[in-house]
Amino acid sequence: MNYLDIDLDLTEEDIELKMAAHRFAREVMRPIARKLDEMTPEQVIAKDSPFWDFMRKAYELGYHTILIPEPYGGMDLTSKQQAIIYEELAWGSVGLTVGIGVAAFPSFGASLVAEEALIEKIIEPFCRCRDASIVGCWGITEPDHGSDTLVPHYPSFSDPAIKSQCRAKPDGDHYILNGQKSAWVSLGTVSTHCALFCQIDPSMGHAGGGIFALPLDLPGISKGAPLNKIGQRDLNQGEIFFDNVRVPAEYLIAGPEAYEALLEITLSATTALMGVFSAGLARAAFEEALEYAKNRVQGGKALIEYPNIQAKLFHMFSKVETSRLMSRAAYIFNQSTSTPAEEYSVVAKVYGTQAAFDVAHEAIQIFGGNGLTKEYHIEKLFRDARAMLIEDGSNDTLAIAGGHKMIHSYPRLDM
Repeated sequence: MNYLDIDLDLTEEDIELKMAAHRFAREVMRPIARKLDEMTPEQVIAKDSPFWDFMRKAYELGYHTILIPEPYGGMDLTSKQQAIIYEELAWGSVGLTVGIGVAAFPSFGASLVAEEALIEKIIEPFCRCRDASIVGCWGITEPDHGSDTLVPHYPSFSDPAIKSQCRAKPDGDHYILNGQKSAWVSLGTVSTHCALFCQIDPSMGHAGGGIFALPLDLPGISKGAPLNKIGQRDLNQGEIFFDNVRVPAEYLIAGPEAYEALLEITLSATTALMGVFSAGLARAAFEEALEYAKNRVQGGKALIEYPNIQAKLFHMFSKVETSRLMSRAAYIFNQSTSTPAEEYSVVAKVYGTQAAFDVAHEAIQIFGGNGLTKEYHIEKLFRDARAMLIEDGSNDTLAIAGGHKMIHSYPRLDM
């Protein structure tokens, strides 16, 4: 890890955390991710799979609690330190990084309101866990509703004609859950708990939602098969079904009156983090291409000696650096304010994931035919980067919603 971080405000602790995360990414994550990429989805989640070796080692180091505030057992990190660590982990594997991040989602969501029952039953047990026996997931998208569930305040979000496939109906001191979440629920088939975003008040459209942090061992909950994907094959994803599931009201984080606001706070973090992850993947692809260009000889000299290759590498490097600067700034800002500027998180995600794909694409071109083979790591990075253009919201949809948000909030101060 010899790249220059031009943030002059990095502390010694920041640098130590960065170096430790990079070692873990290099020595543990990348070798395991390569193995998982060659497996079937069923093999990835088997009890003897290397996936569980990664999870246990990540839990032992406390990486599953990165997003959890220190008073509840989290790592006591600044927002900058969270971004630094996540970038390094994503350098090792974006799929596994998404996994260890989403494992915290029920506890992360619960920490936003910190009700006593949620602290005792959801947050504290998760933070104490060191063997990956408690694993969370984020259930928000549905078979008929994907990116349109991720655009709070956009006109269609409150359209009562749009009905969700997963609904919760109040029943005394319980809610009755029915419906399903899509095959894109990260860690859906291996999770023990879920941060469930579902509809409570259909008259409000998606805005009439609710957020639950609930255990998945309640009667009436079942899971589908793990999804077979082109990229991020080291990240398990799959459906979750609810059939008349009685959920105690104490597991409710937020109801319709607060749903849209809390969703926006959540997305301002997760969307910016996708940009942070993208910077890690882009850097990995750039470094693979740079090393290959130094050693591959064509026409009697190394590729790196050709001006067009130097120009390609410069533009790739530029995208890595701008992606890091934008995503880190957006994440830190939105974690430091009670009124997040989600449009900046959208920029971080849309720009960052496109940059990662562009860098991986150019890296493949530098590798030539070798880049198309599974012998070289760049082939996996390219597929993983392609998935990110859709993951956590299609870039096309997010750009529309981000543009709507931007024109209604800019300028934020009267001149």
